[in-house]
Amino acid sequence: MNNNNFKHNRHTAVMHVSATKMSQDYTIEDCKRYHKSKGWSDIGYHFYIEKDGTLHQGRPLDKNGAHVSGFNSGTIGICTEGGLDERGVPKDTMTDLQRLTVEGLLLSLKIENPKMKVKGHRDYSPDLNGNNVIEKHEFLKACPCYDAQEKFKVFNGDLETILKKLGK
Repeated sequence: MNNNNFKHNRHTAVMHVSATKMSQDYTIEDCKRYHKSKGWSDIGYHFYIEKDGTLHQGRPLDKNGAHVSGFNSGTIGICTEGGLDERGVPKDTMTDLQRLTVEGLLLSLKIENPKMKVKGHRDYSPDLNGNNVIEKHEFLKACPCYDAQEKFKVFNGDLETILKKLGK
């Protein structure tokens, strides 16, 4: 993938999972086929990362995704394969290789837009009790099955701090 694939002016990277068991292979082609069966024009995510860390570009960044109903404008959809344990229960199943790929992708996206933040799909659930915190009982979906703002909190800081932490 060349650097032009990361140019954007979007304010938030939204983390997702494919909601599949780790023993189940679910490729970008499977995901694209499923999204098209829903009547969408293409895969809803901008990026898809397989269990082995392979990064695929989905929708181009100059096109809105179809990954968070009502919040696709200005966001980037990033999906990692997995997200369910063997019983089908939501679980953080991100592999080390996926995490490395996600972190590299987020860094590339952050360099292109230093103001970009990271959230999870579930962070777009409604604040039902009005306390300005989306709590677990308010989640419409478990996706991405972990707290994306905590897991990738370094990327919600300023670019200079991120680069210092990386020793750049």
